[in-house]
Amino acid sequence: MLDLDQGVPRPLPATNADTQAYWTGGERGELLIFRCADCEYYVHPPVAFCPKCESRKVAPSATSGKGVITSFTVNHKQWLPSLKVPYVVALVSIAEQEDVRLVSNIVHCEVDAVYIGMPVKVLFEENEDLWVPLFEPDVAL
Repeated sequence: MLDLDQGVPRPLPATNADTQAYWTGGERGELLIFRCADCEYYVHPPVAFCPKCESRKVAPSATSGKGVITSFTVNHKQWLPSLKVPYVVALVSIAEQEDVRLVSNIVHCEVDAVYIGMPVKVLFEENEDLWVPLFEPDVAL
């Protein structure tokens, strides 16, 4: 289980105009994914055009924050001296569009309890004015 209070500085991404919304939406509790205004297709990683209809009318849109684990691995390597292992790195498909998959950690869950098809919901970890999307089991289902 990844302990959110383990005191390990998380490597943070470089942001730009396209990625800023994804990394800051958590301040308002929103998982923001670019969406096309013309065909409603979600676009991730975020780019300034829709790969489905080629529209340039894409902008960040709040999602439900729910998804399902489509793949995962349990990492046992202690990359930093204070990093607690093991922890889960997962590929999460968002509920709104299965082909939008986010790489994230699964938290608040024992690593042996994680499985493909597991319903999850987003939560955010604040780090230096960025809010990193993490996922935990969605027990409300």
